[in-house]
Amino acid sequence: MDFSRRSALALGASALIAASASAAHAGPCTEPGAAAGARRRLLPPHARQGTFRRVPAPGGHDLIRVTGTTGDLLVEGTTPAVQLTGLHQYLRHIAHAHFSWNGAQPNLPDQLPAPDAPLEREANVPHRFAFNDTNEGYTGPYRGWEWWEHELDLLALHGYNEVLVTIGTDSVYHRVFQEFGYTDAEIRAWIPGPAHQPWWLLQNMSGFGGPVSTHLLEQRRELAGRITRRLRELGMTPVLPGYYGTVPAGFAERNPGAVTVPQGGWVGFTRPDWLDPRDPHFARIAETFYATQRELYGDSSMYKMDLLHEGGDPGDVPIGDATRAVERALRTAHPDAEWAILGWQHNPHQELIAAADTSRMLIVDGLSDRFPRITDREKDWAGTPYAFGSIWNFGGHTAMGANTPDWEALYHSWRTKEGSALRGIALMPEAADNNPAAFALFSDLAWTEGSVELRGWYEQWPLYRYGAADRHASAAWDILRRTAYGTTRADQWSEAHEGLFGARPDLAADNAASWSPTTLRYDVEEFARALPELLAVAPALRRGSAYRYDLMDVARQTVSHRSRLLLPEIRRAYEAGDSAEFASLTGQWFRWMELLEEVVATDTGHLLGRWIAEARAWGRDAQERDRLAYDATSLLTVWGHRQAADGGGLRDYANREWSGLIGGLYTLRWRTYFDELTAALSEGREPKPIDWYALEENWLRTHPAYPTKPSGDIVRIARKVARAVGA
Repeated sequence: MDFSRRSALALGASALIAASASAAHAGPCTEPGAAAGARRRLLPPHARQGTFRRVPAPGGHDLIRVTGTTGDLLVEGTTPAVQLTGLHQYLRHIAHAHFSWNGAQPNLPDQLPAPDAPLEREANVPHRFAFNDTNEGYTGPYRGWEWWEHELDLLALHGYNEVLVTIGTDSVYHRVFQEFGYTDAEIRAWIPGPAHQPWWLLQNMSGFGGPVSTHLLEQRRELAGRITRRLRELGMTPVLPGYYGTVPAGFAERNPGAVTVPQGGWVGFTRPDWLDPRDPHFARIAETFYATQRELYGDSSMYKMDLLHEGGDPGDVPIGDATRAVERALRTAHPDAEWAILGWQHNPHQELIAAADTSRMLIVDGLSDRFPRITDREKDWAGTPYAFGSIWNFGGHTAMGANTPDWEALYHSWRTKEGSALRGIALMPEAADNNPAAFALFSDLAWTEGSVELRGWYEQWPLYRYGAADRHASAAWDILRRTAYGTTRADQWSEAHEGLFGARPDLAADNAASWSPTTLRYDVEEFARALPELLAVAPALRRGSAYRYDLMDVARQTVSHRSRLLLPEIRRAYEAGDSAEFASLTGQWFRWMELLEEVVATDTGHLLGRWIAEARAWGRDAQERDRLAYDATSLLTVWGHRQAADGGGLRDYANREWSGLIGGLYTLRWRTYFDELTAALSEGREPKPIDWYALEENWLRTHPAYPTKPSGDIVRIARKVARAVGA
């Protein structure tokens, strides 16, 4: 398949030409400069080489068309965001350039080349939804406008038109409940720190990492306003949280007659109470909530709500009645809005689907590529419109990989079958900014005529990822296609296996997070063959940030695999009582960890120091800076308090192979553990138990400062990795 020449022509060239003429006659777009502004940010030397033009959407389908002459392109699309999608399609398939979460290849000739023929695409679904509810916490709870501006540019380039925006909802709740009997200080103590707010909005927990300051609320409110304004300028929909009944503790005491339902616990946390949506207080709170949200961030056409998420308890409230009340409150404030809801575990409940107006609902399916038993979403959800989704990453794990064969096998067939309710795609890794190949490929599902053919797609990927054809780059990505990106849902996982360097030490450890794969999902020795192929890529193609990121990621994953291969050998030596072998193998373990630290220190996105510095930058004084740093770093380690970390199993849920974590906490834990096992062998006794939570908490409070700038030459370090593994 020739992606640089093939046109996705569902409407045909004549319809596009007619649409272009109509748009030209109608005049300029209503948001002048939105697409041009992104082009100036991304391609400053080429900022004036062409024109963006809005065209209507015949049949309601977003479409793009790129034509023009050398140095003077005409990029047409139905919105500014869609025009940017067209620009990126042109850059990839004609100019061989590329932008992504991780690295870019923006090197272009002085004059942009003209397309040999019109490049045309039509979106095959109306909904292209981005972000998991957890995204703000796991991706970057303390990122500023510069990061968000680039993130929105990237989502537009990749074809998305609906973006979940949870930041700033803390200010809505802060204002609302001061009108229902709570003081400013009480609400600020109820609201968690920014890193933990996603789970508060899901009604799972409250308070941890707080209290939030009025200064922090103001900063986040201002940022959320900029994000939602930019999305509207681009013609994208900011998907905002709706109100479905969460209340602070003691609501009934402050509001006589109110009926609340205790929600019990969530993996060690106490959940906030749920206000019976049939209660008259609910309608008043919802009215205040939506009015406040409108005042701060404007209206939207889509609101995200998940009733009874992950074990929520309806008590004696009929779910159908609750659904109708929640929907009535939404429709009162926003008559034409759609209700977005997550397809996850048992949600949405069948009673909810039966009661809701499902013609104005979109289920963003988090399990499309997870379980083989999922074959008929029309039957599962009674024909409710849904988006095909993927969660290839949980907690921000740094592992490469995704179940891309399932995307090839399922998406087109599910979309085109008789009676299909598939109306979109949903990009929902729990943390964004990882797996750039998965990001690009999943995004292409919505803009490809017919089924995406994986072999052809991966043949083209290194061409624009690195800027030119290279047989070694092609060989590397063919290996990666068959290994890390060749897994399927047959084993009931959608994410790649983790390494074990980030696990709480145990000789029997088989994962780092409590709910992660326990075995290898692909052949790691075959995977390692990709590293020397990447190292053999032509020198002229190695200078770009995309190449250097990929080299780092493959080298990191190659070293990470050593943990799963070596730990069973260490266990056998210990159980055999062989002190010399145990010492030799644990010495190897730490050498691999040191090498892994070297690898990840070369990339800004893999620096714990950067993550901490971002959090501290939001604080007004030393005390607040320390609190925000704890909020951010605890999420990656203990996650919460002792009961949640140990009893609930949340510790290391968001483990990452990052510089500062590898060389800091993870090395400290394994050294403490192996030292104790060494002493036990020497003294002929059982090892003493170690209070891991106490050790981790102490590290969180006392760890040294970590670098905020990358260091080291990844090419040199990757060669060292290749020699070490014999690749």
